[in-house]
Amino acid sequence: MKGLKIIVTAVVAIFMATTAVAASPVKTVKGEYTYYGDKATSPAECKRLALEGARLDALAKEYGTIVTQDVLQADRIDSKGEANKFLSLSSTEVKGEWIADDGEPEFEITLDKDDNLVVRCKVKGKAREISNESTEFDARVLRNGTKPGNASTDFYDGDDLYLYFTAPVDGYVSVFLSLEDGNVYQMLPYLSDTKGEAKVKRNYDYVFFDPTKAEGTFGTPDQFRIATAGVIEFNKIYVVFSPSYFAKPVMRARNSMEELPSMSEDDFSKWLVKSRRNDSKMGVRQMNLKIYPK
Repeated sequence: MKGLKIIVTAVVAIFMATTAVAASPVKTVKGEYTYYGDKATSPAECKRLALEGARLDALAKEYGTIVTQDVLQADRIDSKGEANKFLSLSSTEVKGEWIADDGEPEFEITLDKDDNLVVRCKVKGKAREISNESTEFDARVLRNGTKPGNASTDFYDGDDLYLYFTAPVDGYVSVFLSLEDGNVYQMLPYLSDTKGEAKVKRNYDYVFFDPTKAEGTFGTPDQFRIATAGVIEFNKIYVVFSPSYFAKPVMRARNSMEELPSMSEDDFSKWLVKSRRNDSKMGVRQMNLKIYPK
């Protein structure tokens, strides 16, 4: 079975696209954001994340957001035995896309009491609204069982993970896993799926990642068992569904044919915005998982 191991890092993902489309009118928007760095984050990375946060702030203020209700919080103990408050922000999807900066972003860089970088960014740019009439569907992460009643977002080291899915119309579904290492991994279609697509039928109850409920059209199911590094960890699962076929993002396995294909979370977010812009019926559900050591 494939382990799901998480490495903690700070990542800010922004839904951003740069290609023009004949849709909503372009507006000038402004935003600002302060990024608090640490010793592991370079000055250039701090500035990049502050800029992305400012763009996201501008889009959110102009077009609004869709926010999931999962807010994950826990005390973590680092290698020095110090308690650190770790907060995984509720997932925020802006309902607009960034077209281009209008002038140069403004940065204000200072140091906190521990000599960590604090970067404040102000940005002005061109943006437009994203129109989406997504199709409703039901998706649930299942823990140690394949019934809908096994739905849970709390996991422990060694637990098995499955996914329940059903939709009211025929269509195509993909599943992705976002880890704290800043990468997104493809869980569905399966590695053995030669077609590279998971076509589903309406009103059918699917359970993915379970070999006893294998659907021949999907290939041999990949199986997932949760693994942690001895501390509370977090990851996210994205379920993407559309009545129409959609091209998957370009992902590559870095080490071997048995490793899940992956890409950076930034690139995944850009792919997702582009796909939803081109397909008004595409729906996305994000589920935040909290993983405990035994």
